[in-house]
Amino acid sequence: MTAHALPDVPFDLTDPSFVRDPYPQLAAWRAAGPAFASGPLTFFTRYADMAGILRDRRRFGRTMLHRFSRDELGWPPPDPRRAQFDAFNGNHMLDSEGEKHVRLRSLVARAFTPKRVEDLRPRVEAILSARLDALRGEAFDLVVDVAEPLPVTVIAELLGVPEPDRHRLRPWSAAIVKLYEVSHSDADRDAAERAVTEFSAYLRALAAERRARPHDDLITALTQVSDGSDRLSEQELIDTCILLLNAGHEASVNGLSSMVLNLLRSRAHWDALVAAARAGAGDEVFGPAVEELLRFDTPLPMFERYVLEDTEVAGVPLAQGQRVALLYASGNRDAAAFDRADELVLDRAHNPHLTFGLGAHYCLGAPLARLELRLALRALCARLPELRLVDAEPSYVGGFVIRGLAALRVQ
Repeated sequence: MTAHALPDVPFDLTDPSFVRDPYPQLAAWRAAGPAFASGPLTFFTRYADMAGILRDRRRFGRTMLHRFSRDELGWPPPDPRRAQFDAFNGNHMLDSEGEKHVRLRSLVARAFTPKRVEDLRPRVEAILSARLDALRGEAFDLVVDVAEPLPVTVIAELLGVPEPDRHRLRPWSAAIVKLYEVSHSDADRDAAERAVTEFSAYLRALAAERRARPHDDLITALTQVSDGSDRLSEQELIDTCILLLNAGHEASVNGLSSMVLNLLRSRAHWDALVAAARAGAGDEVFGPAVEELLRFDTPLPMFERYVLEDTEVAGVPLAQGQRVALLYASGNRDAAAFDRADELVLDRAHNPHLTFGLGAHYCLGAPLARLELRLALRALCARLPELRLVDAEPSYVGGFVIRGLAALRVQ
């Protein structure tokens, strides 16, 4: 395949009909070929190609600035209207590469340990119980009443954000993540800039307080973590906390909502999990079910990488500086990687889905998301076995990159 043969497919990632149900179109693209071009991006559609790109740090990266200057790349100067957002984005581990990424991830991992996550189990269960106890009336919005409060509360408690301040976290995060969509408005940019500025100021004050009076929370741990003489700088700590909040709940909010939607659309699967919950089943049943639901309907359907050197993937030539879009939602439905790829198989034994990424940038918060989702799904099945959809076709908010339900009315 030559560069000129790569099909050019104009489409809108914010088209509501595509966002609502992207899977028929993704299947058509996957069947047509390994990749296609659209605007400035080259989109990859197949699991094996995306897995290879994610694991290849030599040829692909979340940034290029660890190897080249902006002048060498021919990039224009940074936009001063988004200076705070760009500074934040360039200073955390998600968009870092090379030694900087290794250093940041290593330091954060020393504080954000599997034990700290597992120790949250009783607290997650208590938060869920309180949320479900508070439901009143026959109908409620699962997004607003359960899916949003749970991970925001958990990550706030993990970080050590005082309860009176927690109502500010979700709006800040929602404003910031809009800039990860392929297209956004000037109003979105300005809102994200304000959110980063306000959130940073808040965390700077909270980190100073924790240095003076340590607590048993992640912010305190991040102020203290070190590797010999190396520590997180104050700005690295602040940007890491913003990242952990954003990443620590966006996937969980959207993931839990879509899980319940898909199960209630497939009643036999919901009823099977209800029966399992009633029989006392735990992670051995709800663990594989969560993995399968994350594969079947991916809450973060697309991530980008830069091409770091001239290369090719699946016969598709790629030039240094090019941006590639990895359609996780397509790879997770690839029949070459998954048997019965378009079906829900809740006890799927082998499920190497792409939802949390692969390779060096594999999601550090995946254990926390999995814990929240397993416990939430089990609690809903145990407490609300007769749950039904009120709206057969709920609407989605935002675009395709961070794909989430605007509301999910159930009764």
